[in-house]
Amino acid sequence: MKSVEPFPLVDLSGSPRERGLAYGAAAKERIDRSIALYRGQLRAAGYDLGDLAGLSQDFRKRVGDWAPEMLEEMDAIAEGAGVDAVDILLINARTELVQLAKRKVAANASEPDGCTGVVVLPEASATGELLHAQTWDWLAECADTAVVLRIRRDDGPDVLTFTEAGGMARNGFNSVGTSITANYLESDRDYRTLGLPLSLIRRRALEQQHFSQSVKIVATTPKSASNNMILSTVQGFAVDLECAPDEAFPITPQDGLIVHANHWQSPVALSKLKEMGLHNMPDSIYRDFVVRRHLRGCGYTIGEQDIRDALSDRLGAPFSVCRPPIPGMSGNLSATVATLLFRPAAGTMEITPLPAINAEATIYRLEMESAVRAMNSGAREKVLADA
Repeated sequence: MKSVEPFPLVDLSGSPRERGLAYGAAAKERIDRSIALYRGQLRAAGYDLGDLAGLSQDFRKRVGDWAPEMLEEMDAIAEGAGVDAVDILLINARTELVQLAKRKVAANASEPDGCTGVVVLPEASATGELLHAQTWDWLAECADTAVVLRIRRDDGPDVLTFTEAGGMARNGFNSVGTSITANYLESDRDYRTLGLPLSLIRRRALEQQHFSQSVKIVATTPKSASNNMILSTVQGFAVDLECAPDEAFPITPQDGLIVHANHWQSPVALSKLKEMGLHNMPDSIYRDFVVRRHLRGCGYTIGEQDIRDALSDRLGAPFSVCRPPIPGMSGNLSATVATLLFRPAAGTMEITPLPAINAEATIYRLEMESAVRAMNSGAREKVLADA
């Protein structure tokens, strides 16, 4: 298989402004690529980029009112990278801003970023620890724009997150053992009103000291569009929150397992709103099925390799769980940009870039708080005693 460059690790610490300045300077080249990618998408759709500041003004005000320290950090990223602050907001609200811009010029909607997410609870895993994983299907060019941030914070838990360069967060976990991944969803409630950017909601969830606070952030923060977010805690629980802009529908694990692709599954949700995503992502139905089938076939001894194998499935290729680079609707290449596997009890995040053409993974680490380390040690001792 082809060798692909690992995603660079950026270490950050200090105040929001200090973190932002350091981030912008360290990741400038990839930030420039992120900006060019999304500005290019808007330009190709016929959107006048001179109107971008006006389009993003409402989001900027909302972020400033909701989390002023987050806006300060984003402005510092722009300063550190030597770019306009509106472009950092574009990266962090790219789902919302690209969709809104295309609606203004009556262009076709953007290609959705599909994903397949998995959580295995401790009682179903081979080692007695929680495992959380996901594929990220989006623009193949993002293999050259994404980074991993390790954020050491003085005012809350430390964070390890995978994101597009210039972004505040996408998927990841924190030092108290809360993990989050996200999947595209679409409904007839989308873009009726504006809310907070999805990437910033995920970052805010990872900044919380307690799992319940993270759940509250995801479930109750107003959004512009639907999104599925899977939250787990190293203590042994996970919840899948299918979020409409104004309401969240929880799905809890069955047989120690959560699997979710890109279509609504909650019966309550489906009784209240209209599924709109399958028009663009019909493969979601079988991606969810084949991953669930593979993992359930492992019984209650699901290991890391079982998850890797399930997320490498090629049924329906090229529109498969593991997707090779293919031409997308927007003219860019679409692919599984990365497969991520979290072992939060051990503080490790394994990421394989472009897994359909590359087998080399990189392990990123976060120092976990002492209670999490003790929990991991106890789980391993129990597995050895039961063996």
